[in-house]
Amino acid sequence: MQWVLLFMIPAVVFAIFGLLSPRVGPPPRWRVRADALATRLTAPLRDAIARRRHPPVVDPFEVLRLQMRLGVLADQVRALESDAQVYAKAHRLKATRAAYDDLLGEACLLAGVTPVPEARRSEGERLREEVELASRGWSW
Repeated sequence: MQWVLLFMIPAVVFAIFGLLSPRVGPPPRWRVRADALATRLTAPLRDAIARRRHPPVVDPFEVLRLQMRLGVLADQVRALESDAQVYAKAHRLKATRAAYDDLLGEACLLAGVTPVPEARRSEGERLREEVELASRGWSW
């Protein structure tokens, strides 16, 4: 019976080392799926722990700079919408609104508001983000 333990102990030790050692080549599909599932399930918990441990420190000058840039772009959008004689109005409005949306998303990240991805951003979502920022003291 002791001879079984003589072979089993090294086999278990080498199996553990084999599982923990790095692999050459791409990982198996089951491991990639398991890692993605574990990451997706534990992400909210990790984010909550990170926020509790290290509250985000925001540079007030960065906030001011972002507010000023948002104000300039909002003025440009209003000016383009009111001017009937501007050349390539639709193209300029689209580009200016895209820049405004990018800055709005950046401002939401700084203020702690969950931004909407650019692919799903609409007028209603843009208004929601603006109202959330205004309720947190942002003005532009």
